[in-house]
Amino acid sequence: MADVENWVMPHKGFNYLPDTVAVSTAHQIDKLHACGIDAEIFAGHVDPAFFIGIAIHAGINSGISAEGNINMLQSLRMHRPVLLDEELLVKGQILAVTQVPRGLRVDTDVWFENAEGQRVISAPRTSLKPDPQRAEGKGGGAGERPQAVIEDVSNLEFLQNYQLTPEGVRAYSMEGNSIHYELEPAQKAGFRAPLIGGGMGVHFLMAELWQAHEQGVGPQAFDAEIYFRRPIFWDDSVGVFNRNDEKSGWNAMAILKEDTQGNQKVATEIGLKLFKPGLI
Repeated sequence: MADVENWVMPHKGFNYLPDTVAVSTAHQIDKLHACGIDAEIFAGHVDPAFFIGIAIHAGINSGISAEGNINMLQSLRMHRPVLLDEELLVKGQILAVTQVPRGLRVDTDVWFENAEGQRVISAPRTSLKPDPQRAEGKGGGAGERPQAVIEDVSNLEFLQNYQLTPEGVRAYSMEGNSIHYELEPAQKAGFRAPLIGGGMGVHFLMAELWQAHEQGVGPQAFDAEIYFRRPIFWDDSVGVFNRNDEKSGWNAMAILKEDTQGNQKVATEIGLKLFKPGLI
């Protein structure tokens, strides 16, 4: 990990240090258990949601601090399934850094290659690096807000409920951004409680995606755009839903949570641009 005294300010063209990574069987079982998910769902393959956090930590190891940062838009493309314990080379580059009312909006491309140099997973993202002086006492903004994938939650089909707990969120969270596991930093950042990392919520979506297609056999490939619309706190109860269009089939998923008036609101949503079912 980079020396915390020498963090690099994000800037266009910054290249990550190449590194070799793998998701072990024990790690997947441990972290999915913290989420309340049975790791057997993935049948010897890696839950692709892990690569969201791994990509962020690749930046940390290259000198880019993640402390206080908020993931806003995450693309996740699985070009083919990844086996547990399979070693991949992670690479990354910062594509753009834009000043916005609340700080810096950072666009990063991160990808994972096999030994032959072929992309196996792509995980580009857009994140907000807040400026405390700009964010304090203001509604602020993080730039243009992408159009909603799901505009009417009444069209969704319920799949599963998940109850988050502080103990489970702490057990899942990794060092690097304390707003996910410590109360004081989260409240200083303007949240009532620690909020889960975006990747943790995506595990809920991936678990339902894996179980719902081809009799539980996971996809061979997919291309998803993931939008983090509202924070999910470490004590929230959330529901996972899908949207099944008559013409295009299952093309979107969402995590819903209740607002203070008891209305169901989208917290995280996925638009599936490509889905290649698994083979029996």
